[in-house]
Amino acid sequence: MHAIPDIVRRFGLILAAALVLVGLASAAEARSRIKDIVDFEGVRDNLLVGYGLVVGLEGTGDNLGSAVFTRESVVGMLARLGVNTRGANLQTKNVAAVMVTGLLPPFSRQGSRVDVTVSALGDAKSLQGGTLLVTPLIGADGEVYAVGQGAVAIGGFSAAGQGETITKGVPTSGRIASGAIVEREVPFELADLETFRLALRNPDFTTARRIAAAVNKKLGPAAAEALDPGTVAINIAAANARGMNIVAVMGEIEQLEVTPDLPARVVIDEQTGVIVMGEKVRISTVAIAQGNLNIRVTETPQVSQPNPFANNGQTAIVPRTQIEVQEDTDRQLGILDDGVSLQDLVNGLNALGVGPRDMMSILQAIKAAGALHAEIQVM
Repeated sequence: MHAIPDIVRRFGLILAAALVLVGLASAAEARSRIKDIVDFEGVRDNLLVGYGLVVGLEGTGDNLGSAVFTRESVVGMLARLGVNTRGANLQTKNVAAVMVTGLLPPFSRQGSRVDVTVSALGDAKSLQGGTLLVTPLIGADGEVYAVGQGAVAIGGFSAAGQGETITKGVPTSGRIASGAIVEREVPFELADLETFRLALRNPDFTTARRIAAAVNKKLGPAAAEALDPGTVAINIAAANARGMNIVAVMGEIEQLEVTPDLPARVVIDEQTGVIVMGEKVRISTVAIAQGNLNIRVTETPQVSQPNPFANNGQTAIVPRTQIEVQEDTDRQLGILDDGVSLQDLVNGLNALGVGPRDMMSILQAIKAAGALHAEIQVM
């Protein structure tokens, strides 16, 4: 009488264990939200730039004798305020000409505020304690989209004495939080779009196909189409049949999760010695040997002087050179098997005692031998 309940209980335990394994397997996949790997068409920042003056500096501003643009800007500003200084010998060092830059976020409305960055243009030593005067910020089309003003906050400082100077950070560049007010909106009618496109930040055929499949599974079979490795087109009409507007459609799409697929690539920065290898990097069977030849040249010149009270002779410097040659003779060939993973490759190179600099040459040599199945990108 208790056999059937025992079977049911065991089946339930097996099913629960299977569900846990499935959950672990899916969690192990590197899944990302679509909003983190694509950009929506038209939803973008706009660059702003302006030229202005920072006043209130403690003698660390531009030298008006050499910074002609600063002097002319000060004269023009005072003239607009009713003060005539044309032809006067201005000697103040409390003002600096600056370039003001900022980003206008998408869908910014009039009256909203954005952050701006202030950078010295002349020979100012520091912008600490300065205040940016009213500065129009223009876009690429020459129109004014925001106006900036406010106290400049810098992240560095400079202190100097007669024998030493200390500088931390960049005192000639600062930031004004919420320092610009939006005066003009960028015209973009999102609600009028019948279709819009997703631009992949890392174009890839497989990733584009997976995004289109995920969107079609959520919104319908005709909602998305991968046009190329970097573009996925979304048809709003397929979602409108469900009573969703474009904002709701974009909200549904950006929360979908897919697994991005990237090509095997090895990125090498020769200046800093940084090496970054992707997960898909594979190599064929190859033998590697690495050795170092160190030559040390030491110069210890000696001074030769004549004997005391000698009639002839002069002081001379006699060169003394010592050369040491050290060559690693205990380095042996190491074999990396066919199709090893990234972890195996790293472990094998570390076992040979290879540093980052030598590893760059080894990876390039493996690529030249045709055994590295990845793209090498040197920065």
